[in-house]
Order: sequence, then structure tokens, then C-alpha cells
Amino acid sequence: MTVEELMPQILDLIFEYGPKLVGAILVLVIGFWVVKAMTNGFKRLLEVRDIDASLKPFLVSLVSMLLKVVLVISVLTTMGIEMTSLVAVLGAAGLAVGMALSGTLQNFAGGVVILLFRPFKVGDFIDAQGHSGTVHSIQIFNTILKTPDNKTIIIPNGGLSTSSMTNYSTEPKRRVDWTVCIGYGDDVDKARAVIKKLADDDQRIHKDPEVFIAVSELADSSVNFTVRAWVDAPDYWGVNFDMNENIYKTFAKEGLNIPFPQMDVHVHKN
Repeated sequence: MTVEELMPQILDLIFEYGPKLVGAILVLVIGFWVVKAMTNGFKRLLEVRDIDASLKPFLVSLVSMLLKVVLVISVLTTMGIEMTSLVAVLGAAGLAVGMALSGTLQNFAGGVVILLFRPFKVGDFIDAQGHSGTVHSIQIFNTILKTPDNKTIIIPNGGLSTSSMTNYSTEPKRRVDWTVCIGYGDDVDKARAVIKKLADDDQRIHKDPEVFIAVSELADSSVNFTVRAWVDAPDYWGVNFDMNENIYKTFAKEGLNIPFPQMDVHVHKN
């Protein structure tokens, strides 16, 4: 067929579907603007209602996604597409997509499990999937961590919900453990008294339960003390670092040696 013969058919299609297509595009553009406004309004409502920070990103993302799906279906309806046929096509496509995106669906289910059972929440410091950091947000498919050196780590919820995890923020108190070494020949009682005084002088260390100090090992080059103290969770690292420094400085003043690995070689003449 020539162009002249095709033109009447093309014009008929334009006149028949052109207005519908233009209307659909307008509805889509305005609809996305409305969806954005409604999502922001929903977000503000959650903030006013003081909803748990762990739930906010998940609920906002879920509502935004559902509104966009409703919008797309509405636009297709305005174009004259029958919903029964559309549902059948979407069902078949959904099955295929579901099989292709099984990992993504697993991550979605993992996000739901995390929010239901709450093994951690926003603001907790956790160790999971080989990564450590503070939980920044729990999203539909991923959990976002911020490391102490301000890196962003994205962990899929599927593996996070089914694997082991350590949450350092669950309990209000934590125990700090040290191994303190002195040289053979040093006064054990004096070393214990020095460690005890350093612990008693630090107001961040709890007095109940009492600080545990005991000789735990007679090592190759040193006599080792095990020291255990309880502190408030936020004070853990500060107490740990300060105690190390104080022990080093005070032992030097008190004449106590902190040995390092060494080997003595004795040569005997026959």
C-alpha cells in the first residue's frame, strides 16, 4: 500500500486514540504529582503521630508504590483497555516476573519479618553479613547502615532476616574485657592493686558488680591478668581506650613492666 492509501487509516487512528493518549499522559503527569504530594503528606502524618523511626521509610515506600500502581491502572482504564484482559495479562506477567525476581521478593518478605519481629531498630549498632554499623533506615528491600567512618552499607533484607546478627545496642550495659601483662619477677599483688585503683577512679565503671581481676595465664613472656568491668553501653569504647592508656602510663611510673614477645638465647661453653 502506498502512503496515500495509508494516510486515511493513520488519521482515523489519530482521531480515535489521539485524545485518549493525550488525556492519559496528562492524567499520568498530574497523577505522579498528586502521588508525590500524598506521599509527603503521609510522611508528615507519621512524624506527627510519632511512629517508630524504623517503620517510617518502609511505610512511606510501600504507600508510594501502591499509589503509583493504582495510578497506572487508572490511566490504562481511561485509554479503553478492558480490565479483565489487563488482569489476565498482569497475572501471567506477574508470575514470570515473580520467578525472575525471586530474590527481590525474598528481600521484601525479609523487610516485613524485620519490622514484625524487630531484631533491631533505627539507631542500633549491629554486626551482620560481615558488616558493622549503625542502622540508618529499614527500607522495603534493603537495610542501610552507616559505619563509624561514615560509609554507607546497603544490606538486602532477605539474607539479613535469616542469618545470625549481633546487636550491640539492645542492652543498656556492656562488659569491657582487657588482658594486662606484666613481666616475670614483677610484683603480682602490686599490679593487681594498681589496676584496681585505676578502675575505681574511673566514674564510668560500675562498682556493682565489682571489677574482676585475676591472673589468667602464665604465658611464654608474661604473666597475664584478665580484667572485666561493666559500663553503660555508650561508654564502652571510651573506657576501653582510656584504661589502656592509663595502665601503660601508670605501670611505667610504678616500675611494672609490660613485656613484649622475646627469646633469650643462652650460649654454654663446654
